[in-house]
Amino acid sequence: MLSRLLKEHQAKQNERKELQERRRREAIAAATCLTEALVDHLNVGVAQAYVNQRKLDHEVKTLQVQASQFSKQTAQWISMVEGFNQALKAPTLWNSKSKL
Repeated sequence: MLSRLLKEHQAKQNERKELQERRRREAIAAATCLTEALVDHLNVGVAQAYVNQRKLDHEVKTLQVQASQFSKQTAQWISMVEGFNQALKAPTLWNSKSKL
């Protein structure tokens, strides 16, 4: 009778251990899946940030080139306007000298 009780107890203990081991494996698998999903989600965000940064870098370079060209063109316009102003002033000087 005691040996039967001992065997039943051991059988129940083994069942509990197997159940606990199965649950442990399931928990590990679920945690692994969650971790992989979180990492994938994070990687998508990082990849998008990298793409955006590359686009911004390209736009900055383009803007720098355009700003440089605009600056040069503005300097040329200023030079032309100053030359035009000087050309307009020259006849005025001649006219004022001729009146004297």
